[in-house]
Amino acid sequence: GVQLVESGGGSVKAGGSLRLSCVASGNTYSFACMGWFRQGPGKKREGVARIDAAGSTSYADSVKGRFTVSRDNAKSTLYLHMNSLKPDDTAMYSCAATWNRRCVLVQADFDYWGQGTQVTVSS
Repeated sequence: GVQLVESGGGSVKAGGSLRLSCVASGNTYSFACMGWFRQGPGKKREGVARIDAAGSTSYADSVKGRFTVSRDNAKSTLYLHMNSLKPDDTAMYSCAATWNRRCVLVQADFDYWGQGTQVTVSS
């Protein structure tokens, strides 16, 4: 089956940067859509960013201009570059993937999920 494994989380000071990675294994075709979601303490999980097979991206308003999503299909890897991090960005970040070409940041649209990687931003 398909597996998604995230890495790159950690603890940083506000204003710092991190790069998250998500490696997909178990399939030989590129997913139509991959995305990042996060769930902060006491909060519902929310969509952060998504990228389709053509490289088109979209972001949550809260991260626009600070986060960049990208993918390397040859390496079956999804990335999230996070700059100017804020304490409000503290959350468990999970990657997700689907062959659904609709490619919107809706949790129910995604078929495969990783376990997550923790990001903690201190003030």
